[in-house]
Amino acid sequence: MEPIPKVMSGVYLTGHGGLEKLVYQEDIPTPVPGVGEVLIEVKGAGVNNTDINTRLGWYSKKVTSDTNAGGTEGLSEVDDSDASWTGVPLKFPRIQGGDICGIIVQVGEGVEQDRIGTRTIVRSMQNNPTSNNPLEMQTMGSEVDGGFAQYCVAKAKESFPINCDWSDIELASIPISYSTAEGMLYRTDIENEKILITGASGGVGSAAIQLAKIRGATIIAKCAPDKASSLKDLGANQTVNRSDNLVRVLGENSVDVVVDLVGGSSWSQLLDIIKPGGKYVTSGAIAGPIVDLDLRSLYLKDLTLYGSTVNDPFVFENVIRYIEEGQIKPLVAQSFPLKEIHKAQKVFMEKKFIGKIVLIP
Repeated sequence: MEPIPKVMSGVYLTGHGGLEKLVYQEDIPTPVPGVGEVLIEVKGAGVNNTDINTRLGWYSKKVTSDTNAGGTEGLSEVDDSDASWTGVPLKFPRIQGGDICGIIVQVGEGVEQDRIGTRTIVRSMQNNPTSNNPLEMQTMGSEVDGGFAQYCVAKAKESFPINCDWSDIELASIPISYSTAEGMLYRTDIENEKILITGASGGVGSAAIQLAKIRGATIIAKCAPDKASSLKDLGANQTVNRSDNLVRVLGENSVDVVVDLVGGSSWSQLLDIIKPGGKYVTSGAIAGPIVDLDLRSLYLKDLTLYGSTVNDPFVFENVIRYIEEGQIKPLVAQSFPLKEIHKAQKVFMEKKFIGKIVLIP
């Protein structure tokens, strides 16, 4: 194994704002693993909505727009004091990148030496409970540095070996999208029900199609018309246009569960199509976080609404098992060298692809 360099290339996020806040450098100090940590040589790092949201400061409660508004130039209404997942100000510069596939090249104190040389993917959203908040977490690329660099440090217990014939780029498309989708389906206990997935062509949406199919669900995918055929090939039983009036097309009380990644102005239709006693789960709001909720739809139909972010470790282990058993397939639309991160994020924000975009350090 080659010696580990003292400096590496990577991308610093220097503050909340436009693409200019992402600065590619070749003189970043290579991190050193501490107690219970490993150093990973990054072979691929996926791009996610959260990378854009974090850069923009979209998580700030002052922001009410969709996730693409200001995607290139930044947002004007951001409050830096609450513009992160946790509501705690980010420390800059930060290396983003929550989707990590790579090779362990060094271990810290307390970690077995035989882990060196193993291929690994990292659980991105990591439980870090406190006495005040049992759901506290840290996220790779947000609270700690992530994979948009040649090397990154991660907790050894959150770095999972994987045995499959997928490429590094394909594995780098997995951690955030598939664990998020698996967590949503687990939380709503989906099995043989009829479900609607919004934003179905994106990373989480396309993952949810595959994972719901494993559970025997009947899947309606909401997407752009030009993506409908591909999503049916992936496992969707039916598609609806993202501009459709869902009540008119599907009918009231027509689905058991809605898996929502979109939010936005047409959100109220989602509760109208859920059957009495049905369930709604969300882990995103790419069309906007502010929605109109008619409380009568909620309580008169005895609906259950779930927010889904923090997962138990077994959710990620489920995803690894699905890969190793050949139950799911990778969906990488395009890859870019890390130094072309501006171009990659522009392509990502255009939303003209299905699946994931991956950066290669």
